[in-house]
Amino acid sequence: MTKAQRERIVAVELVSRKIFFLRDMYVMLDSDLAELYRVTTSHLNRAVHRNRDRFPEDFMFQLNREEMEALRFHIGISKRKGRGGRRYIPYAFTEQGVAMLSSVLRSNRAVQVNIAIMRTFVRLRQMLTSNEALRRKIEDLEKRYDARFQIVFTAIKEMLDAPKKSKRRIGFHG
Repeated sequence: MTKAQRERIVAVELVSRKIFFLRDMYVMLDSDLAELYRVTTSHLNRAVHRNRDRFPEDFMFQLNREEMEALRFHIGISKRKGRGGRRYIPYAFTEQGVAMLSSVLRSNRAVQVNIAIMRTFVRLRQMLTSNEALRRKIEDLEKRYDARFQIVFTAIKEMLDAPKKSKRRIGFHG
């Protein structure tokens, strides 16, 4: 494995830990994206708000209070009051929103990060598809082999229920 392949795998693993399932979509939070792009969250959000027309609701949305609380417990976001946590509710970016970020954040780092993120989303879709296909195959096997295994179990039961031959005593019988 080459160094570039190892770096890509690390990037994919790093990115995959930052993808969450919200509102029936896979999304990434603004703070996680900012960390990957090596910019501040406020810089990322300012760039997005300057180009708001590029980010419709299906590309980016702001979390509601319930989603924020769920993420707080899930990933350990600190509370807003008393602990120096976030002052604003985070934004979540869908795969399309992340792709649009490369046109808003114009740097080589942004391009490389977007490539890694897109690869991760593709790998995630492939895994979901293959898991669904595997689940269907297992269900088909269970349906097909149930009857065959039933025959085997019936044969075993018949062997167990077969009349036992009387035991011949060993030794001299007189």
